[in-house]
Amino acid sequence: MAAATVIIFVAVVHRYLVGVPFLYPYLFPIDFSWAQELCIYMFVWIAKFGAAYGVRTGIHVGVDVLVNKLRPAVRRPVIIFALLCGALFTSVVGTMGAKFVIELYPSGQVSPDMELPRWIVFLCVPLGSYLMCFRFLQVAWSFFKTGELPHHEVAEVQGIDIQSVEVVDALHPKGTSR
Repeated sequence: MAAATVIIFVAVVHRYLVGVPFLYPYLFPIDFSWAQELCIYMFVWIAKFGAAYGVRTGIHVGVDVLVNKLRPAVRRPVIIFALLCGALFTSVVGTMGAKFVIELYPSGQVSPDMELPRWIVFLCVPLGSYLMCFRFLQVAWSFFKTGELPHHEVAEVQGIDIQSVEVVDALHPKGTSR
């Protein structure tokens, strides 16, 4: 995501600086027409593999308000059923994506700006979907054995130590700016 952000930033700055008359001869020959297309592909790949990461870590979107109100004896089979439905759905999407990529491969189609083979661009669909299916099965198996689902703290940010936040809060009491 950082790389895509940097690429888009550089492309936008380039576009505006080309309009400066004394920079025009130096910047005009540099071609950034591929930047937007690359960033779109990068974000699609990020989304597909990020969803699999979300299932593994318990941060994937789920509506569990009603499920959490169920008695434990009923809740357990409902959760296992939901996880297996997620695995089934993602395996179907992965299979349909694989079929699409297999049919696209011999066509020789390429992307408009980067001229990448289109089958490589769409390969994220079966790969990401099958990885997500694997993660659903992994979570289902773990839940079946332990009764625990992956969980994360809503207020926790990975890479930030809570003690350092407490020190900053002590230095800057409520009502003062940091």
